[in-house]
Amino acid sequence: MNAPDLRDEVCAVGRSLFERGYVHGTAGNISVRLEDGSFLITPTDACLGRLQPQRLAHVGPDGQPLGGDRASKTLALHRRIYAADGQARCVIHTHSTHLVALTLKGVWSRSDVVPPITPYYVMKVGHVPLIPYHRPGDPAVADLVAQAIEAGHAAGAPLRAVMLDRLGPNVWHDSPAAAMAVLEELEETARLWLMTATAPLAPVQIEELVRAFGARW
Repeated sequence: MNAPDLRDEVCAVGRSLFERGYVHGTAGNISVRLEDGSFLITPTDACLGRLQPQRLAHVGPDGQPLGGDRASKTLALHRRIYAADGQARCVIHTHSTHLVALTLKGVWSRSDVVPPITPYYVMKVGHVPLIPYHRPGDPAVADLVAQAIEAGHAAGAPLRAVMLDRLGPNVWHDSPAAAMAVLEELEETARLWLMTATAPLAPVQIEELVRAFGARW
């Protein structure tokens, strides 16, 4: 997908997330990595429901501005995610209500914020570790997220998401639409878990999903 089309898709995804309540106000951000190694990212304090393609921040591989509005303060974190996961082409961060509520109430574990209660959570999301609370924009978070990604690769279960304590998820995939799908499945699983607190799938059931669908578990 070329840069103009990616600009349009970022804006369309942002509007969809805003209109369905996954983000509110000026919370959240979206970035994409372009073929030349540069990035597009939503501007600082921008409302994802009202993005304009030409105003997306364009920054070089080194993070220096190349055009558009001033980049989101989470640019450093996004760049570390891309560096740690060479397959990632889009990163989305939101303050999704049920996931943030889960961190306030208590996550399932630090290595899995929600249990594997549905097959599609196992197939489409995989493990989601909790990143300890730091203020928004704290550069230490980037190091912790990169370490989590590297640990996932080492364990043979690459991550597609992490959860920032009290702030919200960061998810990534090979396109804005695919990253949004991961976010939707993760938030829905958190909502179901908060509603029901049901038992997770049995290990034999998870293993069947890994064999049949190549789930990252």
